[in-house]
Amino acid sequence: MAEGSEGGPFELDRRLLRRALEKAAPGYDQAAFLHREVGQRLLERLDLLTLRPAVIVDVGCGTGLITAALMKKYRKARVIGLDLAPALVRAAQRRAPWLRSLHGAVAEAVALPLADASCDLIFSNLALPWYLDLDPVFAEFRRVLRPGGALMFSTLGPDTLGELRRAWATVDSYNHVNAFLDMHDIGDALLRARLAEPVMDVERLTLSYGDVDALLRDLKALGATNVTAGRARGLTGKGRLQALRTACTAARNAEGRLSISCELVYGHAWGPLPEQARPRPGNGPAVFPLAQLRRR
Repeated sequence: MAEGSEGGPFELDRRLLRRALEKAAPGYDQAAFLHREVGQRLLERLDLLTLRPAVIVDVGCGTGLITAALMKKYRKARVIGLDLAPALVRAAQRRAPWLRSLHGAVAEAVALPLADASCDLIFSNLALPWYLDLDPVFAEFRRVLRPGGALMFSTLGPDTLGELRRAWATVDSYNHVNAFLDMHDIGDALLRARLAEPVMDVERLTLSYGDVDALLRDLKALGATNVTAGRARGLTGKGRLQALRTACTAARNAEGRLSISCELVYGHAWGPLPEQARPRPGNGPAVFPLAQLRRR
C-alpha cells in the first residue's frame, strides 16, 4: 500500500523516521558501505551526460559521502544538500571540499524548498526507498527541474532484504522490513510525472554478514529502523531474536555466512522539454542498462 494511505501496514511514521536518522548521524559513515558503493556507481553514470549544471540538489545527502564527490565533479555548480535530519545535513556541510560551501536544507522530497525550474540536476542516492508513493515526489522533481535538466537516482527493489523478510515471517506476523517498489512501477511514476525519456536499470548485489545481528546493527546505524504502521510495539524479546537467528540459517552460504540480497534500481529522466507532449497511454519507460544511454 502506498505511503500516506491511512492505516496501511507499510505506512511510514515520518516523525519516528526523522528521529532515527538524527540519532544515527554520528555512526552513519561506518555502516554506509552500500551507500558509498551505489553512490559511486551513480556518479559514474553522470559521465554519460553532456551536462554542465549550474545548480544541483542532492536529495538524501546523508552525511555528504557522495555529495562531496559531486561537488568535486562539478566544481562551478551551486550544490544543495537536502535530508530529513538536521544532524545529517550539518555533517554533509562539514564534508564540503576546501573553499566550497554546501547549501544545506532540511526537508521532505515531496516539499522541496526550491523555486520552480531552478535546478539543472537532481541527484538522489538511496533516498527514495523511504517514499512508497512516488507520484508527489516525481511531481516535485519535475517542478524544480529546468527544461532539459536531469534527474539521476538510485533506489531499492522488492527483492532487497528478502532473506530477512522471510526469516521474520516464520517468527511473527508483524512488519519488520519496509516495502520496496518494483522497477516498472517506478518507471510508470516517472511517466505520470511527465518527466522526459525515462530509463530504468536494475542490478543485484549480495551482501555477506557473519550473522543476522551484524545486519541488524548496520540497519540501526543507518537509521533504517522499522517505522512502519504494521510493526510490533515494544522491545523485541530474546526469544524472538533467537528464533530469527535460527530462521536465518537457511540463508547461509557455503562459507557459513549470511547472504542478503540487495536489488538496486537506477533511474534517469530529463526535465520537461518545451516541445514535450503528454505521454500516450500504453507507453512505458525504456528498460536497458544506463551504460548504453547517450543524451540526444
